[in-house]
Amino acid sequence: METKKTKKADLENKRPLLLSIGLVISLSFTLLAFSWKTPIKEMDDFGQVQWDIPDDVIIPLTKPEKKELAPPVQTVTEFVLVDNETEIDDQELDIFDTEMTDEGIDVNALIDKNREEELVDETVYFFVDEMPEFPGGMEALLRYIAKAVDYPVVAKENGIQGKVYLNFVVNTNGQVSDATVVRGVDPSLDKEALRVVNSMPLWRPGKQAGKAVRVAYHVPISFVLQ
Repeated sequence: METKKTKKADLENKRPLLLSIGLVISLSFTLLAFSWKTPIKEMDDFGQVQWDIPDDVIIPLTKPEKKELAPPVQTVTEFVLVDNETEIDDQELDIFDTEMTDEGIDVNALIDKNREEELVDETVYFFVDEMPEFPGGMEALLRYIAKAVDYPVVAKENGIQGKVYLNFVVNTNGQVSDATVVRGVDPSLDKEALRVVNSMPLWRPGKQAGKAVRVAYHVPISFVLQ
């Protein structure tokens, strides 16, 4: 009986030969690649290239981020007007003869009890707990001004009219003092307005924390020709 060989068995027998042939071909291509020389082409002359280089190179600076600081706490100070024209008595320092004892200095001997004086608050306030009040209130003040004003003849003859603004101080005893013209119209009208303010009766004084204090007051006086 004759043994038949299949195609698959025939390929298995020829496999070592085929591997050897493939290896030889691969080595040949590798040697050919290393021996191959690429011709170097000369660079074409593209002409002279000019580069525009700026004289000054400005480098942008990045500003550091500013940290937002918390706003400072604002302290509101009450503004008070102090009368600088207040006369201050020069007080001399009295030295009393004292005897030194073993126990020290007798402090009571250094105090002159007969010369103790109550300190008076001369500060002028703009706002207090209880503002000064004209006797009878604001309506009574307006009636008083209208009745007390004597229109100057010079102003009448020249047709001068307008509003005079005045400031004054109501003292702790209710008396009006330190009247001044803040904005005037004419010397004759300003003088008459000052006369009316200075002739006012005693006011009810203003109080701060239950104590009478000096308070600044503002009042306008209108002069109108009819």
